[in-house]
Amino acid sequence: MKATTTWTEGFASTITDNRGHEIITDIPKEKEGTNTGASAFELLLMSYSGCVHTIFNMVAKKMRIEFTALEVDATGSQKDEAPTFTDVEIELRIDSEVSDEKIDKCLQQTLKTCPVGILFHQAGVNTTYKIEKFQKA
Repeated sequence: MKATTTWTEGFASTITDNRGHEIITDIPKEKEGTNTGASAFELLLMSYSGCVHTIFNMVAKKMRIEFTALEVDATGSQKDEAPTFTDVEIELRIDSEVSDEKIDKCLQQTLKTCPVGILFHQAGVNTTYKIEKFQKA
């Protein structure tokens, strides 16, 4: 696995991986950027949300949990002007007929194996989780 970052202009850059994907990063206008992409710091939180979503989906498939919608929000905060996240709340919303207990078991297995979540945990970030069932309109 490899990532390469190339400056484009101002504070913007293009990050590519060794599979041919690319993303643009930048900082907000109020910090003198052009806001052409998420910041690297924002990508951390986006990665956490994406990882929980992907791993939950994989575990759900193994557990034969069917769903018609799945959403994961990750909300990060920085207490006492910390330079990085001190707390993250993960909220998983799912439209499924499966029991709450089975969904909770799937989430617990997800949390044990989500590599991004493990990194956040090892960094000492306090993470809380919430599951909400909903019906997609």
